[in-house]
Amino acid sequence: MASGFFAILDDIASLMDDVAVASKIATRKTAGILGDDLAVNAEKATGFLASRELPVLWAITKGSLLNKLIIVPIALLLNAFFPVAIKVILILGGFYLAYEGVEKIIEFLFHRSKGGEEHTEEVVEEGEAAEKSKVKSAVTTDFILSIEIVIIALGTVLDKSLTIQIITVSVVALLATVGVYGIVALIVRMDDAGYKLLKSSGKKGFLSYLGNFLIKALPVIIRILGVVGTIALILVGGGIFVHNIEFFHHFLPDFPSIIKEFGVGLVAGLVAVPIFSGLTKLVALVKR
Repeated sequence: MASGFFAILDDIASLMDDVAVASKIATRKTAGILGDDLAVNAEKATGFLASRELPVLWAITKGSLLNKLIIVPIALLLNAFFPVAIKVILILGGFYLAYEGVEKIIEFLFHRSKGGEEHTEEVVEEGEAAEKSKVKSAVTTDFILSIEIVIIALGTVLDKSLTIQIITVSVVALLATVGVYGIVALIVRMDDAGYKLLKSSGKKGFLSYLGNFLIKALPVIIRILGVVGTIALILVGGGIFVHNIEFFHHFLPDFPSIIKEFGVGLVAGLVAVPIFSGLTKLVALVKR
């Protein structure tokens, strides 16, 4: 009886050891896209009133967790019974990410408000509807990035048992959500931390300097993350095409992969923008 109990403990310890090794490899493989995920979602989780930053971030985090709960079992089932569907889903997701990135560039170049009435309308529009729209956009983008993260993590344990596959992919998915949105939460609260440091230091000494630095650094970091997030969307979208379509994989083999992926993502986004815009207008007409 005792020997059987210790044998079970030994099996559990062995399983956890295998999961730890597999999770470490999977996390390393997904590190690049986790960085992109951070850049994209940090940009999407900012731009709200200070009192709404954490509630909005929590809403996006809950959406991200729900995304993982949907994606992980579906990915495991598709991998077992219909693996070709995973590639199709990835490519469709690549189009969406490229579209989002290119749309941001087009918006910046051609549709920025120039003051006056447009600016007034934009401010009035900022409210509950705008907040819900941004949360929805963030959760949708997270869904596509989550698919990529889960598929990459699953690809590292295809030779393992189903149990190890399930636990490893689940661990990576959970770490992706907790890690990414935990860092985003720290970023969006930098200015609050700065104000508290200023108040507690009496605006003197090192703490005062640090508080001022955090307050002034936040808008700079947000702008940088906005640019990095846009580039990341196009890069990840292009990377999906390059890694999953044979033609693009062998296209311009001497080009640096990052340039090739960005170029492919840019072209895909330019193709996707009129298609998505047309579909959006069509849906709006149908709703009327």
